[in-house]
Amino acid sequence: MSSSSAASTSSRNLVLGSVAVADCDWCGCCSPLCARIMSSAARLRRRVHHSDVGGKKFERVLSSGSDGLSEPLLGGGDDEYFEDWKEKKRREEHEWSQIFTRLLAQWSQWLSIVLLGSGSLLGDMINRVLYRRDEGIVHIDLTPVQEERLHKLQKRLQVAFDGSNSKHAEALVALWHEAFPGRLFDGLITEKWKEMGWQGTDPSTDFRGGGFISLENLLFLAQRYPRSFSKLLHKEEGQRSEWEYPFAVAGINVSFMLIQMLDLRSEKPSSLSGLKFAKILAEDEQAFDVLYCVAFEMMDAQWLAMRASYMEFNAVLSATRSQLERELSLDDVYRVQDLPAYTLLCR
Repeated sequence: MSSSSAASTSSRNLVLGSVAVADCDWCGCCSPLCARIMSSAARLRRRVHHSDVGGKKFERVLSSGSDGLSEPLLGGGDDEYFEDWKEKKRREEHEWSQIFTRLLAQWSQWLSIVLLGSGSLLGDMINRVLYRRDEGIVHIDLTPVQEERLHKLQKRLQVAFDGSNSKHAEALVALWHEAFPGRLFDGLITEKWKEMGWQGTDPSTDFRGGGFISLENLLFLAQRYPRSFSKLLHKEEGQRSEWEYPFAVAGINVSFMLIQMLDLRSEKPSSLSGLKFAKILAEDEQAFDVLYCVAFEMMDAQWLAMRASYMEFNAVLSATRSQLERELSLDDVYRVQDLPAYTLLCR
């Protein structure tokens, strides 16, 4: 079955499969992808290895919640045993987070008292500005620039796709021309949308998982990195599955995954990845869109490394999230362009 026909006839949910992948010495994830990323990154710069910053200890467990968004279009299955396992891991992670938070608070208090003097102004600032305790979660106060850009990004997340909105319709037409250069636009409702990986003849019905920002992400990928867009759309690299993931719908799921991972639905991020991203956002206002492009390339590379098929899409997306969280935790990452996986992108 071809990738286009699979995308056109399937709207079923995926069952999160388990894929046995050998660990590597570098970061503990699937070694084929690590080899590909690191061989490319080595040509551009000398990188800090994940083992230098703790390796797998930065790996997080996915929450089963939807953070206020609609469920992604390629959602999870009904495996009760797996859900119980995820809940157990979530509780364990929360307990470790509380322990880590208490240690940070104690360290801050000790520093202010012993080194700077009890009651000193600078000591109070360390406790107040660097770390605050709030129900077992570490918060770092954001700079005015970080707050402003984070607020603008969060406003984008609130915009649902509206086919009657001329701006939204124009963006969809622009995506058509990027995907099918030289082909006359055939209308907002047509069978040809399925060739791009939409589930039906009307793409507007697929945006419920990610809103208008997911269309903006796809269009940004097409215009900023047209070579990456083309090879992902047409599945040009690697040994492909007989039942491929649908390109457009997968792109919406990547947007959904990033929003959850970066904790963008919260007033302020509290996850390690979300806090690191807030710093990156202060350096580049388009950081989310660029990170989306990197994440899409990483997802496709994981897909090939795991030799996955359509029914294993959730497992691939989960592995992509873990890999991206590890890369964001590297000490020398100050911009999206510093991520090792950024070298997967091509213009």
